[in-house]
Amino acid sequence: MSFFVTSVGKGDGANLGGLAGADAHCQALATAAGVGSKTWHAYLSAGASGGQAAVNARDRIGNGPWHNGRAAAPIAKDVADLHGDTIEQARMGNNLSRTTVFSEKGEPINGAGSTPNEHDILTGSQPDGRAYTDGQDHTCSNWTSNASGGGRAQVGHFDRTGGGNTSWNSAHPSRGCSQPDLVATGGAGKLYCFAIN
Repeated sequence: MSFFVTSVGKGDGANLGGLAGADAHCQALATAAGVGSKTWHAYLSAGASGGQAAVNARDRIGNGPWHNGRAAAPIAKDVADLHGDTIEQARMGNNLSRTTVFSEKGEPINGAGSTPNEHDILTGSQPDGRAYTDGQDHTCSNWTSNASGGGRAQVGHFDRTGGGNTSWNSAHPSRGCSQPDLVATGGAGKLYCFAIN
């Protein structure tokens, strides 16, 4: 296994303790699942702030390939394949879908039509896996805010369903940054986790 969706969010809305806190959450869940010998990073972008450059999710996850924990089904062979960087790759598409995305426990994730629907996965990213550069908050203050109604977090739909946008990593913004805000738009503060080695 070198890819999973977290079985649980951190429980504090989009306040993940920044990128380091999100990575630690992935690592802890991976360790509990018996794959903690690998280094795990959350697929999250962060905006430029306080003199710090923006961070792109696609640059944080290693080079691939990545496989799920069930039958080691392939997810994507590399970063370009994951994001459809060329027309050919975009046409082929990666292998993220309702039938290939599982938690670190090998369990399915609730998608559209399930109760509760938890298909919103936090990413803060544009479809190409890069941070936004429009000056707006797409990362709930770089994953440190749980404010209700203030700020937004860009999310993807792991099941490629709903909302008029089937992007796995950039479907729509959340309603706000609190846990109830994330739940209200079909999420639970879950993350994509990738083994970088």
